[in-house]
Amino acid sequence: MSDIRQSWYEAGARERIAALVDSGSFAEFVGPERRETSPHLGIFDLPAQFDDGIVVGSATLDGTPILVAAQEGRFMGGAFGEVHGAKLTGLLRAAKALGRDVVIAFDTGGVRLQEANAGEIAIAEIMRAVVEARIAGVRVVGLIGGRAGCYGGGGLIAGCCSTLIVSEQGRISVTGPEVIETNMGVEEFDSRDRALVWRTMGGKHRTLIGGADVFVDDDAAAFRDAARAALAQSARPLSVRSAYPHSFALSEVEGLGSIDGASTSLSTNGGGSIDGASTSLSTNGGGSIGGASTSLSTNGGGSIDGASTAPSTNGSGERPGLDLDTLAAEQARLERRIARFGDAADATDIWQALGIDDPKAVPDMPATAFATLAAQYRESADDAR
Repeated sequence: MSDIRQSWYEAGARERIAALVDSGSFAEFVGPERRETSPHLGIFDLPAQFDDGIVVGSATLDGTPILVAAQEGRFMGGAFGEVHGAKLTGLLRAAKALGRDVVIAFDTGGVRLQEANAGEIAIAEIMRAVVEARIAGVRVVGLIGGRAGCYGGGGLIAGCCSTLIVSEQGRISVTGPEVIETNMGVEEFDSRDRALVWRTMGGKHRTLIGGADVFVDDDAAAFRDAARAALAQSARPLSVRSAYPHSFALSEVEGLGSIDGASTSLSTNGGGSIDGASTSLSTNGGGSIGGASTSLSTNGGGSIDGASTAPSTNGSGERPGLDLDTLAAEQARLERRIARFGDAADATDIWQALGIDDPKAVPDMPATAFATLAAQYRESADDAR
């Protein structure tokens, strides 16, 4: 780690991972040398990228093994496609099988229009994989502060994470500014008004209304410190069946894990390994992204397909607090939010309703001052968004 301040917003995916994890600890899965590119972009005469815009692998953080993913917002806006989504899905399934926490650096505009169906399926698979990993006792920490923000399906996935860490630049929304303007008109939302976009979707607003958990400055070291703290937090007990009463092995669901019948191999160099665990992320011929049989077995131990991996407790004897009661409480909170803030014309009106004396001063507040303010006025969340 360098003592020189590094902007998270300006960094690329690999730079973010290098700043986040212990030096020299990162081992990439399905890297550029595998040439696993999108099978669809060539049809539109669009350039491909050898990692398809996402970097995944294993590393350590303060000596603790984790799995990590980072989207490259400078390639097609970090948008989800078939291969891109399969890599993140495979990583999350490996996390469940290994009982290893995951850190995801989001930087995405949503689904690629050129791969719409495959991308939408990928979003659904990733969300399910996040929830199943959390139910198995895995913490999934999201980091949001990149150029593209976290829009569309990326915003949905982020909402499933155990903890969301955001900077002021970390815009979060299901619908992007341009889409809102196109559908509702510029009078309703002017996407060119950068101040409006940041007030409505930016990290400060999302933190104040409970859509993000931790606010940090645009500094790679700050994101690392916050991720370390999030992974060190105690988790609340969870009954797997009560939280997910219809849980079953992935192999019991015909077609689950399908990304439009993808036959793209995503194996990791001869089977690949995560610190000695021979985890296969391959599709077809030893697991299939197109058929729910993706093998994520760990040295003959736990297996996602055979459901023989016991829910992990990460050594603490506790699991993250994601259950039906939590979801019901969060739904009730969201209904109260609509009733309380539904008529607000601007984020500043919401901030005033929260009790902030000078809401117009919030956008210009430095990170430390804002974090202090948010601790006092932020809406509480219920471990779900």
